[in-house]
Amino acid sequence: MCGICCVVSLSAHPTEGCLLKENILCNLKRRGPNSSQQLVKTLLHPSYQCLFSGHVLHLRGPMTPQPVEDPVSGNVLLWNGEIFNGIPLESEENDTQVIFHQLCSSSNESDILSVLSSVRGPWSFIFYQASRHYLWFGRDYFGRRSLLWQFNKELNKVLVLSSVSAVSETDNQWHEVPASGIFKIDLRVCATSEAVTLTLHPWKCSSRENAFEEVLNRISKDLPTYVSLEVNESHSLEAPVVPLNEEIPEVPEKSHSFVFTNGVPAVEDLQIFLTEHCKKELVHQFIDVLSTAVKRRILCLVRDADELKEEVAALQKPCVAILFSGGIDSILLATLADRHVPLEEPIDLLNVAFQITDKARQNSSTRKFSKEKKILPPTQKCFSDTDMSLSCFDVPDRITGRAGLEELKTINPSRSWNFVEINVTLEDLKAMRQQRIRHLVYPLDTVLDDSIGCAVWFASRGEGLITNQGDRRHYQSPAKVILTGIGADEQLGGYSRHRICFKKYGLKCLIEELRMELGRISSRNLGRDDRVIGDHGKEARFPFLDEEVVSFLNSLPVWAKADLTLPRGLGEKLLLRLAAAELGLTASSVLPKRAMQFGSRIAKMENSNEKASDKCTRLQLVS
Repeated sequence: MCGICCVVSLSAHPTEGCLLKENILCNLKRRGPNSSQQLVKTLLHPSYQCLFSGHVLHLRGPMTPQPVEDPVSGNVLLWNGEIFNGIPLESEENDTQVIFHQLCSSSNESDILSVLSSVRGPWSFIFYQASRHYLWFGRDYFGRRSLLWQFNKELNKVLVLSSVSAVSETDNQWHEVPASGIFKIDLRVCATSEAVTLTLHPWKCSSRENAFEEVLNRISKDLPTYVSLEVNESHSLEAPVVPLNEEIPEVPEKSHSFVFTNGVPAVEDLQIFLTEHCKKELVHQFIDVLSTAVKRRILCLVRDADELKEEVAALQKPCVAILFSGGIDSILLATLADRHVPLEEPIDLLNVAFQITDKARQNSSTRKFSKEKKILPPTQKCFSDTDMSLSCFDVPDRITGRAGLEELKTINPSRSWNFVEINVTLEDLKAMRQQRIRHLVYPLDTVLDDSIGCAVWFASRGEGLITNQGDRRHYQSPAKVILTGIGADEQLGGYSRHRICFKKYGLKCLIEELRMELGRISSRNLGRDDRVIGDHGKEARFPFLDEEVVSFLNSLPVWAKADLTLPRGLGEKLLLRLAAAELGLTASSVLPKRAMQFGSRIAKMENSNEKASDKCTRLQLVS
């Protein structure tokens, strides 16, 4: 994780325009606490200036301060990414150095695009190609790393690119750089012209054609009048995933007949599917590809081998944490992480809960969760009335989180699982939203963005309580890598709107909905969550959005991934549930989907009458 920023001035007096605001600089430094430095490139003929600001979180290979400059060519790179596959990278190498060497060795546009097309992993970048006066920038295919842009209306022809911004009272709105391809600016041409031309090299993918036109219209709408957009489709990027399987059976697949115990699904129902050889083989293929994705994201970070040998196991430092609700996505990631994290290294399970602020809300929440509890299978003591009880932080995700912890202990009792109870009061929420979170969520501004942004910020901070042999103490997670389950619902039909879509319009409409979900995940989720998690000097990693995982799931017909004729807790994300059952998980494998904002109870904390799509006034408060 890094904080990268470039301020470009194309005016005759560039120094005035190339100023990086202090609040943005502070936000960038928090993302990259291990190294911060700036570099200014000024050219007089033609007249332009670029300020490059790089802030590094060191995770792998030798420490490499940014921006990186080649003293011979004058090329400059700012890189916020991870190469997990696609380009050869030895364990002792740093990916910034490797990608910089590849870009500097590129002799033409096609070579540069080929290098970026080859990377498997999340990235955003800014690359100054000195010989041609080109500035290249963009995000990976899914937009897993944040990059924002702003065209300054007061200072004509000033462009700012940054991982993170800050809420401002000015008219200069920030927007997320669309994950539609790679952008290029010819600085020499733009410096001698009244206009600024952006060239977009798009991702070559047939499934994005309709969304692509929509993105182009949106980009153009947000650009100042002096900025135009051109698309170079002859020099495009190869999509890193296979197209979505659109197969629809002539005869609908028949679901198994079930007699549900107590009227709700149970793990035994999943076991019925696993008696089929073809289904079991498919589940094992999925487990293998997802496990490999988790392994890449766990092993690609610095571990001190000597420290691991010398320290007592209980005192060792966790390197990996998981955003953990106890739901199917997070507990499956924890189970697979357990395969690859060294046994002597603890794993932090970050579980966030927002305070139930008064008795009425507590009673309301308890009644609602009691209804939810009726559709959950009978399980261990963590679901009992005693554990449902009186704590103002015993929200649904806390209950399922504790139950999930017990399942993980059963699967591997030798592992040290740090279940971190992160309790957030209303006062804490208001203070940190005003001070930090609203700047990170920006430019997104809905009630849903507020709820999820705040929940993820407090969860990823990792500050809470852990209990060890009855001893309850304060704990601060030191893990720099945080695994999150984003991408599972979007690909496997996990949202309630998928079930509604299927019931109303059938498989064809469901396929289109899933295509749209993955196409818009960069603008709806990933940029925001990258900015929020990165604020703690930690890096978000997304195993479900690994290119091989997405290609595997895209290759399957939709009914192999979800069967929405089956009830909640079984039909949605069916393939994922079968994988969980095969790995030995029980109650958690049939938990119905519960959105983070409801499971953590942040949605009930302030104004429960709001709609998720409403503009959130709390994000726009001015200090």
